[in-house]
Amino acid sequence: MTNLKKYRNTLFYFGVTGGFSALIYWIINKGKLLQIKHDLPVKTTEHSAWNDFIVSMEHNFKDPLAILLAQIVMIILTARLFGWIFKRIGQPTVIGEIIAGIVLGPSLVGMYFPEFSAALFPVESLGNLKFLSQIGLILFMFVIGMELDVKVLKNKASEAIVISHASIVIPFALGIGLSYFVYNQFAPAGVAFLSFSLFMGIAMSITAFPVLARIVQERGIHKTRLGAIVITCAAADDITAWCLLAVVIAIVKAGDFVGSIYVISLALLYVLAMIYMVKPFLKRIGDLYAEKESIGKPVMAIFFLLLILSSYATEVIGIHALFGAFMMGSIMPDLAKFRMIFIEKVEDVSVILLLPLFFVYTGLNTQVGLINDAYLWKVTGAIILVAVVGKFLGSALAAKFVGQNWYDSLTIGALMNTRGLMELIVLNIGLELKVLTPEVFTMMVIMALVTTFMTGPALNLLSFLFKHNRETELEEEIDSDKYRILISFGNNEKGKSLLRLANNLTKKQKTASTITAMHLLQSEELHSFNMEEMEKESFDPILDESDQLGLKVAPVFKVTNDIETEIADAANQGDYDLLLVGLGKSIFEGTLLGKVIGFTTRIINPDRLIDKFKGKEGLFENSPFDERTRLIVAKTKKPLGILIDNEFQEANHVFVPILKSDDSVLIDYVQKLIYNNNSKITVLDMNGFVKNNFVIQSAIVSLLQKYPNNLEVISEKGINIAFLKQQDLMLISLASWKTIQDSNNDWLIDVPSVLIIKP
Repeated sequence: MTNLKKYRNTLFYFGVTGGFSALIYWIINKGKLLQIKHDLPVKTTEHSAWNDFIVSMEHNFKDPLAILLAQIVMIILTARLFGWIFKRIGQPTVIGEIIAGIVLGPSLVGMYFPEFSAALFPVESLGNLKFLSQIGLILFMFVIGMELDVKVLKNKASEAIVISHASIVIPFALGIGLSYFVYNQFAPAGVAFLSFSLFMGIAMSITAFPVLARIVQERGIHKTRLGAIVITCAAADDITAWCLLAVVIAIVKAGDFVGSIYVISLALLYVLAMIYMVKPFLKRIGDLYAEKESIGKPVMAIFFLLLILSSYATEVIGIHALFGAFMMGSIMPDLAKFRMIFIEKVEDVSVILLLPLFFVYTGLNTQVGLINDAYLWKVTGAIILVAVVGKFLGSALAAKFVGQNWYDSLTIGALMNTRGLMELIVLNIGLELKVLTPEVFTMMVIMALVTTFMTGPALNLLSFLFKHNRETELEEEIDSDKYRILISFGNNEKGKSLLRLANNLTKKQKTASTITAMHLLQSEELHSFNMEEMEKESFDPILDESDQLGLKVAPVFKVTNDIETEIADAANQGDYDLLLVGLGKSIFEGTLLGKVIGFTTRIINPDRLIDKFKGKEGLFENSPFDERTRLIVAKTKKPLGILIDNEFQEANHVFVPILKSDDSVLIDYVQKLIYNNNSKITVLDMNGFVKNNFVIQSAIVSLLQKYPNNLEVISEKGINIAFLKQQDLMLISLASWKTIQDSNNDWLIDVPSVLIIKP
């Protein structure tokens, strides 16, 4: 009876599934008789079944949904690849993604692999791609609207508005002038000169605010007066240009200005309704949820519903759905935390998944092969020249007129000349409205690429040409006698530990020391409107700690695409005597080492950790660090200290193993710790270098004479675990740290915080 209970569930399972499977088989066989009565053929041969399978698979591959999914996979992979390549050469990722779209279009893949292109992008599938990419653009423009900080316009309105509007009016006028010469040959049949010229003008006037903001942040000028003016100019430019575009679209659809008055009137009513009715409603919701960490699905549904309604309204009015998305973003509650919740929810889907579809759709419409003779390339060159003269020189001359120096003026011009994705959006609208021919569209896409691509090199050239002047303006007085420490931290806890360590090295020499704390952030993680909040959030705990320690700290906050190179460059070029960093993502993460080494992130297997220490997984084959720290070690030319943090507080008891003759570099740090912190130092002479190496011996003897109560030399071959637990810090050279991974590493599990010195 007991055995029957034990297997009851198993018997029931097989009884039910087996019995009902047999019933299904019997019904199907009986059903075949009905099929014969209906004169349908019964397929019995294996050959016909295989043919049916092949036909079915071919049909599945050609299904619209299957084609769309295959397109998305190919597009995302290609966009990520090209985006990564262009990021590595110092260009905005968006340039690589635009190039990826052109590569997948008829200009390259379509030309050399026509069958593959026809299978992946059949003409009948382009409608699905277009509408899905338009959804991505709507979400993207919603984010762009939220990223715009309208408050900066109030603070810097006078100069910035003059520069911004000059940077629109001048290229707009030049674009209309250019259209006069190309209208007869390149305008589509039946398109009025007014429509064609207005679109050429607006296409010349656009600035890519998102790309410009990223470049300003990455170059570290966002906190300067120049950075504030450029950001303000771009914000004013964006708002003005999109309003102008709405008017231009209305005129194009109506055919003349008089006919567009009705559309423009409706658009004005829409804008007033959004500002005076929808905005206060959204603000009230924002105030209710301002302090909450997350927003419930019903509230999110309200906001997304209003986004869709706003886009729908502008599409029906006749000024394009993208304007509605942009408007909705710009009137979102003025709370950085609130906006960030929406940006985090929307941005990844729009930027990673849907926006590349737009680039490829643009690429499919961009046929470089149409520019197939010297004359057409001359026209393309003329378009690029007019674009650069209008935007670059127009902005620069306006900036110079309002009182900027030549370097700042030309820098503003170079940045305002960045067009990027915004230009492609305008061009696609023009192509969709049939105001631009495929030839003109291709020429303008090439112009957008060239003007965006040239921004980085132009800024580098300006920095080189005005190098002497800039050095004179920015030169700071550096006391060569001061001991200068640069701390680079990734999170607050690491930063505080590094600060305490720097304090131990300089406690009694504060007037003869300077400490700089630097926090770097990947450019993708930051938005222009929440920059100040992110900086405050990063540095408040560090500055609080420095106040408690009585230290004066100079904070540096930077945005970069390459954190490792930026850290190394800051140390190499900044005349620092020591760079202190914390170990990045490594074997020390996990609950075990949340107590042992100070990290408290993901759980890992403690046994695997010990295996790693003992070399079973080849962890230290090339380097004892994670990839980020390894790159910093390789690129830094100044003395480098890497702290493996085990809740470091004070360096009162310090353990210094001497394993190599090169470990003499540690003596300077030993002396600093004794003098500044009155540290008790235990030197472990494992291989007899203290006795036999003249340099190390002389230094140790000198310290013993001067600080007999602070220094002890021992020569044991093994390390007592109880002794290790009494230590606050282990000071070791990089070469010796690598050595102990292969030998004497059974005691590594019990080490305190470790400071690894690379000379």
